[in-house]
Amino acid sequence: MRPKRILLGALVLLAGCATKAPPWDYTNFQRAKPVTLLVMPPVNDSPDIKATQSVWSHATRPLSEAGYYVLPVALVDETFRNNGVQTANDAQDIPLGKLRDYFGADAVVYIKIKKYGTSYAVISSETRVEVEAQILDLRSGDLLWKGSAFATSAEQQGSQSSLVGLLVQALVNQIVATATDAAYNYAGIADYRLLGAPRYNGVLPGPRSPLYGQPPTTK
Repeated sequence: MRPKRILLGALVLLAGCATKAPPWDYTNFQRAKPVTLLVMPPVNDSPDIKATQSVWSHATRPLSEAGYYVLPVALVDETFRNNGVQTANDAQDIPLGKLRDYFGADAVVYIKIKKYGTSYAVISSETRVEVEAQILDLRSGDLLWKGSAFATSAEQQGSQSSLVGLLVQALVNQIVATATDAAYNYAGIADYRLLGAPRYNGVLPGPRSPLYGQPPTTK
């Protein structure tokens, strides 16, 4: 039994180490020193049509609080519509040079929504939002940063005392979440985890942040 316990402990230790990604190389980011960011409408890979607007509406705040000037979503959306760009996919296909000419930003933030909404299993119901993003320099085309994050109601769910309680609670959660678009709130959490600063391997603090120019966080 003792060798098995030692092996199990080693596997757990290795698994824990594997969860932390190696440090991101911020060479391009630190060289580019972006001040103004353009957040593009997120491409939605989920089946929920509300996902793009929900995630997009939350995305500018964490970047603003991180110390950047971020172009308002309403302004960006109106500019695209006035120029015949109707979908997030079409917007994200626009060449970097044209985005620079239209908006005058230093860098562009591309977001993709991997999951958005509430799913129902036999004895559980989960609202989950998964997002990923990358930031490109609009002047050079260099990749400055990329990352991913998620938020889920499973982080807050407690246990029920019986199987019937689990079934009822899961059904109620599903109905309420679907009716109220509970994923909207989790989109805000996921966006903060994705784009807030400072974070390990996250976006660097911008020029309006008191942390600007400090070494990237290692935690």
